[in-house]
Amino acid sequence: MTATPSAKTTEFVESVLRLEPALAVFDCDGTVWAGDAGERFFDWELKGGLLSEETGVRMRTRYAAYKAGKVSEDDMCGEMATLHQGLAESDVQTAAREFFDQNFAVQIFPELQELIRRLQEKACDVWAVSSTNEWVIQAGMTHFGIPGNRILATAVEVENGMVTDRLIRVPSGEGKPRAIRDVIRKDPDVAFGNSFWDAAMLKISRRAFAVNPNPDLEETARGLGWTVYFPDSVRRP
Repeated sequence: MTATPSAKTTEFVESVLRLEPALAVFDCDGTVWAGDAGERFFDWELKGGLLSEETGVRMRTRYAAYKAGKVSEDDMCGEMATLHQGLAESDVQTAAREFFDQNFAVQIFPELQELIRRLQEKACDVWAVSSTNEWVIQAGMTHFGIPGNRILATAVEVENGMVTDRLIRVPSGEGKPRAIRDVIRKDPDVAFGNSFWDAAMLKISRRAFAVNPNPDLEETARGLGWTVYFPDSVRRP
């Protein structure tokens, strides 16, 4: 951590390490960095010309419907990936790296970065599990040393280097434990999340940590006796 950590932060990191977990899973947006990189990338793409004008008009309409509660979370997360159909995956990967490094690298929570580093040093198997598209999560995880084969994010099939509209997974809500059990094939020792959409993943973990939680998850976490932690950089109202 670059800044001197508070006693609260030091105790949080040490409390996790004392558990000696073999498997740890982390949500990404709002948990290991501030803000929603998936939503921001979507907006950045629409404004930046990576997508066609036709796709932009269609997806703005869909997103407005999502915000109005007329499109489900799973459907919207999936469409934020499939909208890249017909693009070269290498172009999307390049755009995701540029976006993340310019907009979100500075929003990483240092204590979560430190915790992940120290867990890896202790041979803990660390995974990122997110409903954001895998290109953005892969770009973000380069700052944590988490490789692509330890990422479960919204993903589509790629054929001959081109993105298709065929979804592989959307790890949101109940989709998170489903992806964990399908791919990792065991429940986590520790799990970290910040929103309602992480609750199902936290419930299957031996120890759950609500990090920077939204009010709904904070209420659930305190009711279930989960650890609640707000990073030093988070200003609470």
